[in-house]
Amino acid sequence: MFEWVTGIVEQSGYLGIALLMIAENLFPPIPSELIMPLAGFVAAQGKLSLAGVIIAGSIGSLIGALFWYVVARAVGGERVTRWAERYGRWFTVSGNDVGRARAWFGRHGGKAVLLGRLVPAVRSLISIPAGLAPMRLAPFLAFSAIGTALWTTLLAVLGYLLEGAYEHVADYIDPISKVVIGLFVVYYLYRVATHRRRAKR
Repeated sequence: MFEWVTGIVEQSGYLGIALLMIAENLFPPIPSELIMPLAGFVAAQGKLSLAGVIIAGSIGSLIGALFWYVVARAVGGERVTRWAERYGRWFTVSGNDVGRARAWFGRHGGKAVLLGRLVPAVRSLISIPAGLAPMRLAPFLAFSAIGTALWTTLLAVLGYLLEGAYEHVADYIDPISKVVIGLFVVYYLYRVATHRRRAKR
């Protein structure tokens, strides 16, 4: 995955970064923790500007977040609850999970979106309860943009500062990313296997 992401960033530049960050929000196993530091590293080599990397990453991430918000808002909470009760096993989500997520979001609102965009894994999913709540579009975009900009800036700057050592760090990133994906698959299978028990609680 390391070489694949690096190739896209180097060949496609800012557009490639934006597309990768859109994909990261739609398909979480493509981690921003890999994309943005790599983009920052490429910027440190003088091939891209750090500001451009941050802007491209932030825009792509925000578009991805908006996608799930729009889908969740269009579908609606009641329909999602019924869908989760019927088909949720394969997405490891029960109707009770949906209800708890909506209640939690109702209590925390914008703060949940802002902080959620700073937490790995959660950042890709926080748009769904925002759309189901439903939260108004303007504050959703505002809080998402702030959280997204902070997150992408942090990761890009880390990659930029690691320029001299990044090639050594890269030797460890690829196998680690494969392990993370493997753990994600194992966790998914566990959630599928225990779905019925969790749904009854």
